Amino acid sequence: MRIVLKWIVRVIVALTIAAILVAFWKREEVTRLLAVNSLFDEDRIVSNFSNMDGAFLHREISKGDGPTSPLPDGAAMKMPASYEPWVIDRTVTSVLVLKDGQIVHEAYYQGTTTDDLRISWSVAKSYLSALFGILVEEGAITSLDDPVTDYAPMLKGGAYDGATICNVLQMTSGVTFDEDYLDYDSDINRMGRVLALGGKMDDFAAGLTETFVQPGDTWQYTSIDTHIVGMVARGATGRDIPDLMAEKLIVPLGLEHSPLYLTDGVGVAFVLGGLNITTRDYARFGQMILQDGRWQGQQIVPADWIAASTQASAPTEPGRIGYGYQWWIPVGAEDGQFMGRGIYGQYLYIDQQAGVVIVTTAADRKFREAGVNEANIDMFREIVAATE
Repeated sequence: MRIVLKWIVRVIVALTIAAILVAFWKREEVTRLLAVNSLFDEDRIVSNFSNMDGAFLHREISKGDGPTSPLPDGAAMKMPASYEPWVIDRTVTSVLVLKDGQIVHEAYYQGTTTDDLRISWSVAKSYLSALFGILVEEGAITSLDDPVTDYAPMLKGGAYDGATICNVLQMTSGVTFDEDYLDYDSDINRMGRVLALGGKMDDFAAGLTETFVQPGDTWQYTSIDTHIVGMVARGATGRDIPDLMAEKLIVPLGLEHSPLYLTDGVGVAFVLGGLNITTRDYARFGQMILQDGRWQGQQIVPADWIAASTQASAPTEPGRIGYGYQWWIPVGAEDGQFMGRGIYGQYLYIDQQAGVVIVTTAADRKFREAGVNEANIDMFREIVAATE
């Protein structure tokens, strides 16, 4: 009996030492995995969303050495009566409103400041759309009807074999992908763990094998489609997205702070949601889009691309929110009303006719509840009306 007990103790000690060694050897991966598992905890979410570089692999996007472009102050607007309750209910962290290119409202909450690089989540998709439009104009992309495998051959034989560039821009790839953020085993959360553990996003995308419809038949929000857009851009140019984004979009905008991208283990940018930018710099991008791609006298994004990408061209259900090329078009929207939208309450709302850009960042853990998105859009429309 004593011999057995000694053997058990030795085994336990050996396993403990092995666990400590593995934890030390893989300490960075373990730290990132723990960060993913606590990323949205109520007591951490606000801070986490301003400090993503402290927990994840990332790359800075150079803003260049040029001067910061002006973002002048205008006459302060009176916010609607429903604004303050909305800020509280939605755990809003910042709001900035531009009217005719001037700041008419700017406020920060939950301890955030003008210098915070706030995670965009899926607002990043709209940035990639703008970059893609530039590449199309430059001729790097021959046609949106080209198969994605022409530019990303590693996708041959997988779920994306047969999908076109237009399909992934519109999220009509037909690829089976579970986007349930609350399910630990969903595809979106498995992808998050690949990112946290330093895996390869390209391998994850190429490893998808199932489809539920033919490409182009049905719209279904599928975030991994945006990664394919990024793969196409990289394949077409032989360059990575942070460098392309810096040269063609970020430097020309004259930002206050250099943004950063979360990346996978080989430095590939997490283009479907990993962009981190200050609220004011989100506003600069939004104003450029509102002005049909022009900024400080320079045409940055082709005007015809902005017009096409912000139209509800995807086959969404009648009477439901529309989708273009990585931009959302709200129900009942008039021409020139569209938005970028990210989980937990990130929005870039644009009304071209009214000359209004609204940036909101948030840490809204109830963002998936019924009616929340519609209530946010109603709030934005109230703010637009209040600027008149």
